[in-house]
Amino acid sequence: MAHDDLRSFLAAIQSTGDLVDIDDEVDWDQELAGIGRLGCERGAPSFRFNNIKDYPGWRIMCNPIATWRRMAVAFGLPADSPVPKLYETYAVREQQLVPPVKVKTGACKEVVIPGDRVDLFDLPVPMVHEGDGGRYLGTWDLVVSKDAKSDWVNWGMYRFMVHNERLLTGFPRPTSHLGKMLLDGYVPEGRPMPIAIAIGCDPLSHLAAAATFRIAGNEADLAGGLRQAPVELVKCETSELYVPASAEMVIEAEVYPDRVNQEGPYGEYPGYRSGEMGNAICARVTAITHRRDPILTLDTTGFMDSSATSTSISGAIAIQRRLEANGVPVRAVYIPPEGGVHLAIVSVRKGGAETARKVVDVLTVRRALISKVIVVDDDVDVFNMAAVLHAFATKCHPARGMHLTTYVGRANTLTPAYTQEERVSRSGASVAFDATWPPDWAADATPVRATLDSMYSPEIQRRVLERWKALGL
Repeated sequence: MAHDDLRSFLAAIQSTGDLVDIDDEVDWDQELAGIGRLGCERGAPSFRFNNIKDYPGWRIMCNPIATWRRMAVAFGLPADSPVPKLYETYAVREQQLVPPVKVKTGACKEVVIPGDRVDLFDLPVPMVHEGDGGRYLGTWDLVVSKDAKSDWVNWGMYRFMVHNERLLTGFPRPTSHLGKMLLDGYVPEGRPMPIAIAIGCDPLSHLAAAATFRIAGNEADLAGGLRQAPVELVKCETSELYVPASAEMVIEAEVYPDRVNQEGPYGEYPGYRSGEMGNAICARVTAITHRRDPILTLDTTGFMDSSATSTSISGAIAIQRRLEANGVPVRAVYIPPEGGVHLAIVSVRKGGAETARKVVDVLTVRRALISKVIVVDDDVDVFNMAAVLHAFATKCHPARGMHLTTYVGRANTLTPAYTQEERVSRSGASVAFDATWPPDWAADATPVRATLDSMYSPEIQRRVLERWKALGL
């Protein structure tokens, strides 16, 4: 069953042992985020900090869906559901979009702070990592923006740093939906672009905001599909935008069309500090609304954070859909969270060099979705990394098994391996490692895998499995 808000989700993961309350005082300056960071690295439960230094009465919870257990609970499934079941659930619900409904008011309106009374330093915004350019408010958020020339409303997840009492600087890249909306629709007309940063929504609304979704698609519809229930939206105080009514907090702002401010560096989802301080969009806060006792959400970004699991599912399904649409005989796709969203495993019904080359070409034709792809035969379980590693090590030819493509203007600038010059020009490369048997090999020339399911007769397999079960193994 879908969770209507963050609090029902917290109650659910507390009941499964996946939430720990911390009542001792914790410093907002790195200590709080450091606990959350270690939690990601060790697969620990989420933490709810109830006693934040300098900010009595405020609470922060971190890493909402940074483990598969918490992702399963977000879907309304048992916490111990296997990863393939989560992928299957997303893939089915993604095709069953449910439009949102508008309501007159909601919990996010319990306290209204007009723009002239806003002071962002009144909020317990954490210093997430040592070396960050400032305190980051937007790490697990839902940013609403609207196209200037159509009815398209986008939800995205973008980082925002506190610049001063009323200004935020953010990192929506020019290739992001928000960035393109700003540059194509608002900058030419010299008018500010309204945005709304919703914090502490139900987890599947945030998942929809972080998802790889189609251009001009409304993520509010996707969130409804994932939740299997419409999202209730309420109108902002200072713009015509609508936000999830059950959000813990909403920060309404206007992005200047002709002004930038310094932002970054920041410890990002690939697991490294990204770049240096540089120019970024500048947004003036026009109002803040929140619940009476709000709970802010924090993703302690880095290795194995919430964005890793969310992009694992949405990115993998998006890749599979694109490959299918282009005639690639794809069977399954998995993006292991450990790869920092830079590696995909693709199983195909028919392998070989031609298929591997087509995979990498399709995934880089418009915007590079991934930098490294391992292509395996469909008898390899993409979710079994031991089997994938074995196939890669034994079946990928060291000279003929790599298929490389390079590009300019569509690379992921957060790829740690790229030089500063490559990031500026968005120049990059993607490679497919062909770990499949060549289709022209004769059956008797193809090595037989020395595993129970490949090198033993069906009768022996049956007897072994029966004996295995009888032994209680």
